[in-house]
Amino acid sequence: MPLASIPSPSQGVWHLGVVPIRAYALCIVLGVIVAVIMGERRWRARGGAPGTIVDLAVWAVPFGLVGGRLYHVITDWQLYFGPDAPNEPIEALFIWNGGLGIWGAVALGALGVWFGCRGRGISLSAVADTVAPGIAVAQAIGRWGNYFNQELFGRPTDLPWGLEIDPDRPGTVPGEATYHPTFLYESIWDLGLALVLIWAGRRFALRHGRVFALYVAGYTVGRFWIEGLRVDTAHHILGLRLNQWTSIILFVAALAYFWYAGRKTGEESVGVTPEPAPDGAGAVDPAHPSDEADEAERAGDAGEDRQDRPEGRAEPAGVASELAPDGAGAVDPAHPSDQADEAENAGAAGTPGASREESAVRATAEAEKERP
Repeated sequence: MPLASIPSPSQGVWHLGVVPIRAYALCIVLGVIVAVIMGERRWRARGGAPGTIVDLAVWAVPFGLVGGRLYHVITDWQLYFGPDAPNEPIEALFIWNGGLGIWGAVALGALGVWFGCRGRGISLSAVADTVAPGIAVAQAIGRWGNYFNQELFGRPTDLPWGLEIDPDRPGTVPGEATYHPTFLYESIWDLGLALVLIWAGRRFALRHGRVFALYVAGYTVGRFWIEGLRVDTAHHILGLRLNQWTSIILFVAALAYFWYAGRKTGEESVGVTPEPAPDGAGAVDPAHPSDEADEAERAGDAGEDRQDRPEGRAEPAGVASELAPDGAGAVDPAHPSDQADEAENAGAAGTPGASREESAVRATAEAEKERP
């Protein structure tokens, strides 16, 4: 008997009236919420529009849950459809009892995000880099659901942090009371990985999906050795569990993509944000760009007219007045031709620049009139 151990919860389900509250589901939901909050903050810091990650989560979460459950049922089909299956086939749908394959969740969740990104004109690789640390944290939180369900533990151990498991649980060894808390190992590994991703992304300015590739590579390393500690039923190939082979393949693929994406230099789209109208007339509403653009243009033209107008002169409100030639005054819009003629005659009579010939003719005519 070990000197110290970690006790398991006595129950993982509480009832609020007739409604069951399951710890496993609460851990999954809490993980999703934390991941979305982290993703939103990182997306805004990158220049994206607020609310984008929340909207994409509407696509990612249902796709991810379906994908995670499908991966679990396909890879552990003997638990539901084998000749000695401990569960009924219908229980393959009981997601609250545990059993989500991370690779299926990531694969179908990414498909859902891709649909959301297409509708917004956003780069999928930019979103993947943004949410990668949050996914790792969500996994760290979600693993505590296995703790409440007393599942996915490791082989027996006498270490002080050995996990107490009830003797009637599947996978227990007769005569052994404590086991490796693999849920705790993976939770700690995921939290450390999230910190590394945030640091590496900032330190090396990783873009084009390289942060996400680093997440996949880092997670598979931890998952490989943690998977080797587990004693639950699984398919084996050449002495390794199926998830260990999956980890090896994904690790190599992640490194290959990390190297390939390092050669990319193009810009990644984070969406289009409203731009201010000319002369600071205000932002143009994307829902009515033409109407507000026309209003902004008219406001800009009015501002230019006021700037060109001489100081101290004001025009009547609502009237587009015109100045007569040589500053003779404003022309009444109701009689533009008459006033224009008067202004022209007045200007001609008072023109100081008359020709010398005309002056001489007038002087001669006046001299003849004065002769006796």
